[in-house]
Amino acid sequence: MTPVVNLRAIEPEDLDLLYGIENDVRLWNVGTTNVPYSRYTLHDYIATSADDIYADRQVRLIVEDADHEPVGLVDLVRFEPQHLRAEVGIVILDAFRRRGYATAAVESLAAYAQQVLHLHQLYAIAAVNNEAAVNLFLKAGFCRQGVLTDWLSDGNSYMGAVLLQRFL
Repeated sequence: MTPVVNLRAIEPEDLDLLYGIENDVRLWNVGTTNVPYSRYTLHDYIATSADDIYADRQVRLIVEDADHEPVGLVDLVRFEPQHLRAEVGIVILDAFRRRGYATAAVESLAAYAQQVLHLHQLYAIAAVNNEAAVNLFLKAGFCRQGVLTDWLSDGNSYMGAVLLQRFL
């Protein structure tokens, strides 16, 4: 059974949550960040973000459970207004993984992208060996479009990435 989730804007009270996610070195190999963020930088981001995908070229949202407890973060990044597409990113906190929150969050994000932002497509890029991420996006209606050779580096070697796409 898929849990109920709510997506909401990042608030100043989310600074510790955002700080923990952005500075979790275990997540650096699945994204494009490989340097720690200071509290000041993240505070400034929260304070100055327009929460407008056209101004910021991204939207970051907190994922809450039915009791309004934060369980993770989803975002749309690399927004291309000409082509009406964006890349999806997601992090679910360890304590809430394998409970369906990721699927519910991606499905809610897709509905928001279609109904509110009027995007044409979403895409995700996941390491070929990240079966959990690939399966998440497939379950959420994305289609595997191909493999990008030597797309990701862990600092020691390169690995392929799966390109997944969902038309809205």
